[in-house]
Amino acid sequence: MTRPGAYPVVGLDLGGTKIAAALFAADGRVSARHTRPTPAGQGPAAVLDALAVAVAEVDPGGRATAVGVAAAGVVDPRSGVVTSATDAIRDWAGTALGTGLADRTGLPVACDNDVRATAGPELAGLPDGRGSLVFAAVGTGVGGALAADGRMLHGASGIAGHIGHLPSAEAAGLTCACGATGHLEAVASGPGITAHYERLTGAPVDRLETVAARAARGDADAVRAVTTGAAAAGRVLGGLANALGPDRVVVGGGVPRIGPLYGDALARAFAAELMPPLRHLVPRPPRFGPDAAVTGAAALTTTLPLHQPGALR
Repeated sequence: MTRPGAYPVVGLDLGGTKIAAALFAADGRVSARHTRPTPAGQGPAAVLDALAVAVAEVDPGGRATAVGVAAAGVVDPRSGVVTSATDAIRDWAGTALGTGLADRTGLPVACDNDVRATAGPELAGLPDGRGSLVFAAVGTGVGGALAADGRMLHGASGIAGHIGHLPSAEAAGLTCACGATGHLEAVASGPGITAHYERLTGAPVDRLETVAARAARGDADAVRAVTTGAAAAGRVLGGLANALGPDRVVVGGGVPRIGPLYGDALARAFAAELMPPLRHLVPRPPRFGPDAAVTGAAALTTTLPLHQPGALR
């Protein structure tokens, strides 16, 4: 798997609803952008076709030397295969993402889980390039990425970093989206917090933002649902910090944006878990903006195996 000579490269961010593409010049700047819907209900072939169209749209001159993909699901960057996935993209598990996209574009392709790719710029931004990182993305699910001594951890089948599937006392007895019970995601994700509020009140609620608004008005059940989910996340992250010894802990995603009630509860629970040498650590928001995923995706072409078009299967 040969390394491309230089930029430009295309970075792709594949989610359940949207594909974002960016063409990066040699100086790291974005020279072109393209966005299109993800045909999530049409199956893997349609999604791979849409990714290939996004590459062509963002690079009509065919100047790119490689493509990096930050993809939903559990991705093994060594095989280029999606090893596990939810139903956000129909039949996505088992898809040969790397070779499938390489064949469609004629370009080498590097691919990884979207959260790990998004965490890449955070790791690169640590001093001396040898830092360690715990990165959590709390939204519809709870994703994560772990890096030790300057190296992102991937693990068997690309499973490393799936923070949402660690045990959580607050989630005891609750069914997780993965089918197991008692996982953090069942109580700390946006749907998990919303479902907790419904259990407390016995009444349906449309979305997390409604719970957050009621909490801001002093609704005790809403406050309890938000702070329980936040504290559960903080405890798990504190335990991971003790195990990994990170230089930085980052908490991103849509849920932390609901306000300080969530952030303060997470930070208190996190701090309560820390061993003395780590008590200076405070969970931080991501330093990089909406381009973090495509930027991290493009960087994959310099750090991960490249899957070549026409390679023997």
